[in-house]
Amino acid sequence: MALVLAFGVVLLISVSLSGVAARTVLSTALLFLLAGALLGGGGLDLIHIAPRDPLVTSLADIALFTVLFTDGQRANLPALRENWRLSGRALGLGMPLTMVGIAVPAHFLVGLDWPTSLLLGAILSPTDPVFAAAIVGRDDVPLRLRRLLNVESGLNDGLALPFVLIFLATATHTSSDLGTVVVELLLGLAFGIVLPLLVSLAWRLKVLTAEPRLQALGPLAIAVILYAGCHLTHANPYLAAFAAGSTLATVDKTAAEQFEPLGDLLSEITKFAALLVFGALITPDRLSHLDAGGWVLAVLAILLVRPAAMLLSLLRTPLSGRERATAAWFGPKGFASVVYGLLALQSGITDSELVFDLVAVTIALSIVLHSSTDVPIAKLLRVEPPDNLPTGRPAAGDRQGNDRSGS
Repeated sequence: MALVLAFGVVLLISVSLSGVAARTVLSTALLFLLAGALLGGGGLDLIHIAPRDPLVTSLADIALFTVLFTDGQRANLPALRENWRLSGRALGLGMPLTMVGIAVPAHFLVGLDWPTSLLLGAILSPTDPVFAAAIVGRDDVPLRLRRLLNVESGLNDGLALPFVLIFLATATHTSSDLGTVVVELLLGLAFGIVLPLLVSLAWRLKVLTAEPRLQALGPLAIAVILYAGCHLTHANPYLAAFAAGSTLATVDKTAAEQFEPLGDLLSEITKFAALLVFGALITPDRLSHLDAGGWVLAVLAILLVRPAAMLLSLLRTPLSGRERATAAWFGPKGFASVVYGLLALQSGITDSELVFDLVAVTIALSIVLHSSTDVPIAKLLRVEPPDNLPTGRPAAGDRQGNDRSGS
């Protein structure tokens, strides 16, 4: 109950400060991370949780699935087709460059062997745009930039998994069944496309009509079935989630629009809960085991490797210089890296604790840097923060606020 109470209190504080956060570098994601660190074993010791606790894995898994399902609905098939050249460069060139760019300093600065270094690179190669919501979630930011960041982050979570499993098997000196991994990816993609497609076709029957107040629960039911089905069949749930969201937005725009407010809230709640728990894991005792090379590696991964990889992959594209710089900067590490880092921790490889510590520090630094720079970057792109935020007094004709709680 201490964890539930802490979540409720921090959520209340974050919602109350969301208006301030929308205009400043204050970030609700950062508030949850810091609150977890304060209440965890390295602070007041009110939250008792360990990295191998099933709650940690489950929360990160559900949060990532929910975010990807919601984000997928912002990338329907026409949007994917129109933006594929940019997204293809980010995934086909930027992601491998990031993987190798992290593995090299991991080997020479931290002393990890090559299989483990490549494993770390694979774990930290996926990106997560939920900490850059002021960029990705704004209609007045260039559409191609938003689609690039959204599609890249939606697909690279699933695409990184085969590399994680292969390098994990190599590090543990066991054979990796590449065929099984490919089947799981394809199965997840198939589930993500077929299930919402069949349900959408069924909804066109006159006998199947939902009353307006329950329409948002239809996509939610699809997501729940898909999540359970993927875990029962070992299909890739992350690729399935993004594919299902995209398919639903393509074949049933009305259902996607009805679900969007609920989906955004669900992704926020699961994300914040995962951040609170993750923050509780980052204790001074854990961080004290990292030497200078580990800290340098985390900084390089965020400030040099990801930006350089994206800038190289986006050369000679229609993006403007500012758009390329923004795409290069916003490569935050999020829930996919948490899940894959936990896989490494539970694998029993020689340097499992060190790998998890490096992942945890890199993600924490990423959250601090990326979630606190989205507003300045938005201003650089000539995007003003919303002016209809709650001020404590009702505004004439409009009582709806628009906040930055996802950043």
